[in-house]
This record gives sequence, structure tokens and C-alpha cells, in this order.
Amino acid sequence: MILYEGRLITCTIELPWKNNLAGVSCIPEGEYELTKRWSPKFGRHLQILNVPGRELILIHPANEALRELKGCIAPVCLITGAGKGIRSRMALITLKSLVAGALDRHETVFITIKSKPYESD
Repeated sequence: MILYEGRLITCTIELPWKNNLAGVSCIPEGEYELTKRWSPKFGRHLQILNVPGRELILIHPANEALRELKGCIAPVCLITGAGKGIRSRMALITLKSLVAGALDRHETVFITIKSKPYESD
């Protein structure tokens, strides 16, 4: 899930941890910079920079991690099962609207990746 100031923005799906192997594993825990990216396949989406041993880690729409992801993160509106969710494109629009202004102003935006679920203090 992606939180901003303690508020849930969107849920996420990813591949399971497989020692950071490219194409089959989620990325390691840590803090990473985000940037805007465009491709013909995904349109406007986000890229996670400086992931150790990996490149082109994206935040893009997908509803089934094992079938559609190669190490990237997919925002979804609702988790429907292990590695599955729905309304990913809508979730990505919500996430992009949160960070687009800061990125347009050339501010640095970070995402923190944690393997444990969010727990309130």
C-alpha cells in the first residue's frame, strides 16, 4: 500500500521476494526517488530510480502481479487475492495526481518500500 502523511492513497501488488532477481522479484526495502516516465506500452507512469542491481523499475498499471509484472509495482484500488487487484489504471491516476505537482516543480519525491504491512502507532 502507498501512504502519504499516514493516509492510504492506494493499495499495491508486486512479485514475491526472490533475492532481488531481475524480472522475478520485488525490489529491496529502502527509500527511492521517483520520476515521471512515458512509454508507448504504459503511457504516463512513474519510475523508481537507483534500485540496487536493477533498472527500469516502474510503477505502472497491472491487475495480476505474476502475469503482468517483471519486478515493478502496480497500484490497485482493491486487493482481490495474493498478487491480484482491480482498477489499477484508476489507482495510478490517483497516485500520479499526488506527486505530479511536486515533480513538475522539480522537487524530489521519494517512496519508501517496506515488506511489513503498515501498522499504526
